[in-house]
Amino acid sequence: MKKALLAAAAVVALPVMAQAQSPQPGIYIGAEGGLNWLLNTTIAGVNVSPQTGWAVGGVIGYDFVGPRVEIEGVYRQNNTNLWIPGAAINGQNGQLGILANLLYDFMPGSVITPYIGAGAGIGFVDSNASLSSTVFAYQGIVGVSWNVDTNFRVNLDGRYYGTSNPTVNTAWGSQSWSNNNFSLMLGLQFKFGSAPAAPPPPAPAVAPPSYMVFFDWDRSNLSAQALNTIKQAAQAFKTKGNARIT
Repeated sequence: MKKALLAAAAVVALPVMAQAQSPQPGIYIGAEGGLNWLLNTTIAGVNVSPQTGWAVGGVIGYDFVGPRVEIEGVYRQNNTNLWIPGAAINGQNGQLGILANLLYDFMPGSVITPYIGAGAGIGFVDSNASLSSTVFAYQGIVGVSWNVDTNFRVNLDGRYYGTSNPTVNTAWGSQSWSNNNFSLMLGLQFKFGSAPAAPPPPAPAVAPPSYMVFFDWDRSNLSAQALNTIKQAAQAFKTKGNARIT
């Protein structure tokens, strides 16, 4: 039982321990989508409880291998329980955010890479499908990536997205409300860039040691010095795998 548990733990740890190829800096593009929760708010004195909605977007950025910078556009939509005839409130909230994000990848050379980030930009918010209220937008991001290879990665992150209070025209005048969201996003990214540099060529093979054996004039028998040289050559062949006698 203990051996089985150890084997299972080793299998689970393999993706984390494995090392991807050396990452390279470069431009990347991506697409993302997921769920959006618009948190409860109050509009025109009415408590609004939005339903779970959806989010979809795209991104273009540059990876410095560790730090990343990107421009992201995400559209979010949630249905609500609030309808006000004659106003731009018809039971639906749509919002578009265009943000500049700064992110940081921890362990960018590993297969599994945690990351954090923050962004700021401009948001367009209204309570129907038309995006008419322009506001300041910001977000915080915490996620994890699976680096399939040096060019392709899969992201899963949670993010808080908020804006300055948008306004909407009603029969009671212009009304502002708080806009706070939590999104769970799955993204695919592809990075353009050259392949990693080729490894250096292997070191040249070491020439085998050479030993010279001398015979006395007009003699074929080996002297004591020659026998000692042959013993040295034999020992070198045993330890190094090659030797040469001349």
